[in-house]
Amino acid sequence: MEALTVERVQEAMNITDAARTKATPLVVPGSDEERRLNDMLRMCDDYRKDAAHFLEAGDLVRAFGAVYYAHAWVDAGVRIGWLDGHGDDELFTLP
Repeated sequence: MEALTVERVQEAMNITDAARTKATPLVVPGSDEERRLNDMLRMCDDYRKDAAHFLEAGDLVRAFGAVYYAHAWVDAGVRIGWLDGHGDDELFTLP
């Protein structure tokens, strides 16, 4: 079993940041889907901020958990077709 380190958490944060940057909206502007997608992306951003906060506080377990929650939100957006993952099966679970 690998030890949880600051570097491992930072690597997870970098991967999540790359996914958040790469994914682009596929929904119609002004639609219900856009509103829901924006809510999902806000959750991603909020959990990513939480991860940074926990990392700064030295709480690696909560930081690691929060960053993977963040990633899950953006990944879900790709999976359901509201975000384009641009064929990247390393960052996303493609449909």
